[in-house]
Amino acid sequence: MKRTMQWLYDNWMKATPFLALYSAILIWMYVKDVNYALFLIWMQTPIYWAHEFEEYICPGGFLKFFNRKPLKSVQDEYPMTKAVSFWINIPLVYILLPLSGIVAHFWGIEWGLWTAYFSALNALAHVVMFFIFGLKYNPGLVASAILNIPFGIYTVWYFLSNHLVSTGVNIASIIFGIIAQASMMIYGFAYLVPKIKREGLRAE
Repeated sequence: MKRTMQWLYDNWMKATPFLALYSAILIWMYVKDVNYALFLIWMQTPIYWAHEFEEYICPGGFLKFFNRKPLKSVQDEYPMTKAVSFWINIPLVYILLPLSGIVAHFWGIEWGLWTAYFSALNALAHVVMFFIFGLKYNPGLVASAILNIPFGIYTVWYFLSNHLVSTGVNIASIIFGIIAQASMMIYGFAYLVPKIKREGLRAE
């Protein structure tokens, strides 16, 4: 079991280019012309997989960047380890985002809108880090700028301009998107930073 989990920690991200490409093709073929709003919700998932492809594979290096820069660790792969990355990304991106597409299909299109807010907010963090760290590239920045932010904003605009979501649900979507993004930031800065401080592994 331990070897299996280690294999998953090392290799989960390698599925992202194939998942992004093939799911986007299927969603385009079978959802776009049937229910355009649902198409926009479903597309948040392959777009985020493309985002992760840039973070972890081409060019990759997100763990090193996040550990060294925002967390200011003296180590490339600690405290944000491959295992931590797995347990953050799999439940959120591989389970919750697709599940939201299913919920939007069967229980109401408006309940998938939070995914657009989350995708845009997460991408915005990459843009903010670009400016904070001296106008330097960080893994995920390109996908954030050309996919996550434009598509997320367009999805929100489409839903609001076509009155597909009530004010209450829109506010709830914003809050849930913020919570999803904030949970990762809180874990990083409220738990991991104090952890490496205690261990004497934070650069001053």
